[in-house]
Amino acid sequence: MAIFDPKSLRAEEFINDEEIRETIAYAEANKHNIELINSLLEKAAPKRSGNGVTCAGLTHREASVLLACDIPEVTERLYKLANDIKLAFYGNRIVMFAPLYLSNYCVNGCVYCPYHLKNKHIARIKLTQEQVRQEVIALQDMGHKRLAIEAGEDPVHNPIEYILECIKTIYSVHHKNGDIRRVNVNIAATTVENYRKLKDAGIGTYILFQETYNKKSYLELHPTGPKHDYDYHTEAMDRAMEGGIDDVGLGVLFGLEGYQYEFAGLLMHAEHLEARFGVGPHTISVPRLCPADDIDTADFKNCVPDEIFHKIVAVLRIAVPYTGMIVSTRETPASREKVLELGVSQLSGGSRTSVGGYVQEETEENSAQFDVSDRRSLDEVVGWLLDLGYLPSFCTACYREGRTGDRFMSLVKKGQIANCCLPNALLTLKEYLNDYASPATRAKGEAMIARLLETVPGGRVRENARRYLKAIEDGGRDFRF
Repeated sequence: MAIFDPKSLRAEEFINDEEIRETIAYAEANKHNIELINSLLEKAAPKRSGNGVTCAGLTHREASVLLACDIPEVTERLYKLANDIKLAFYGNRIVMFAPLYLSNYCVNGCVYCPYHLKNKHIARIKLTQEQVRQEVIALQDMGHKRLAIEAGEDPVHNPIEYILECIKTIYSVHHKNGDIRRVNVNIAATTVENYRKLKDAGIGTYILFQETYNKKSYLELHPTGPKHDYDYHTEAMDRAMEGGIDDVGLGVLFGLEGYQYEFAGLLMHAEHLEARFGVGPHTISVPRLCPADDIDTADFKNCVPDEIFHKIVAVLRIAVPYTGMIVSTRETPASREKVLELGVSQLSGGSRTSVGGYVQEETEENSAQFDVSDRRSLDEVVGWLLDLGYLPSFCTACYREGRTGDRFMSLVKKGQIANCCLPNALLTLKEYLNDYASPATRAKGEAMIARLLETVPGGRVRENARRYLKAIEDGGRDFRF
């Protein structure tokens, strides 16, 4: 029998089924233990230390207790604490990105994904390099600077060489004032050698969703194809970091298995990376199962209601305070607004989930991976964020200045990352306003820049920011701290 060991190299030991089940039982037994709950909330609260802020975070077992607690007053405290932690490390900044689907050819049999091999309804599309270029131009014309590229797993149609060529093409496109400055990659688990190639290609974060941490469910949900190998998939982040990729992004697809199980597994995975590499995940994504071509959510009994979903986000923020949290256009505008209050720090905008969808609007020949619930344009999303008091950021400075992995996390943990993030967010928002924004959005954004400029820490940094903002107004671009 596998024994729980966060430092183990074996998936069944660092994501241990027995430990998860014991954790769920412990959480259920202690969900009304007010003394314990109060101590956990106190432990997790931000603590001022010198010029910075520190947070202790929570273990998977401790966090599971808070998730299980159904006392309304505790939930209110959870939500406030999650917001306090987010503000302490990320302020009111929301990083913007968009997915770019390269190919939906796939050899796997995943029962929850319309890309599965047996689906004959979906239109199979693979972008040529010229089509990639046109998609990038369309994204640049929207104002995006950061992409997450996606592709099905198919060694014939989508080999690593194709992915690398696409990355090279994306970085090569300079259209008007547009540049894609960071390419994150969400592709199937691969080898250490291939991860080294992705690192050498200049990727930002490598993202791979576990889908489900329950091995039995995983094997049933992935009956055929290379993704059927639970261990190889679950150990992918270890190989990625061995290959030199500093920033990795975790996530589960909530709705495939009981949310308590997935929540504990997700945190155990984060603990494993911290224990083995000294740095946890750069990001955690929280997608929920949603309808798509050939996929009906009614077929899945573990779909997560809004109330539980919001609580998951809040407790994750409390448990892993330094990690960026991502929510996609799977969620409705109302749901996205709620989770922004609870810890989410990255948001997609103007997304298309079909292959080639930025150049050509979706047709009846559907190639989308999932139905989009937030169909607003990027400008509408940016304007909405400004109305809510958030600072939309298109910043990619840390990645390009080498502040990745443990170097990034050390700054976050010292509470010093704001010294870079706030002025960089203001500069990139200014670029967006000058080049892409509607008049209404520009007016709101300029007002926010003027207000927040006075809060930039350090007189010298503030003056440089003021000078860079003037230079952007005069036509300069890509200033950063």
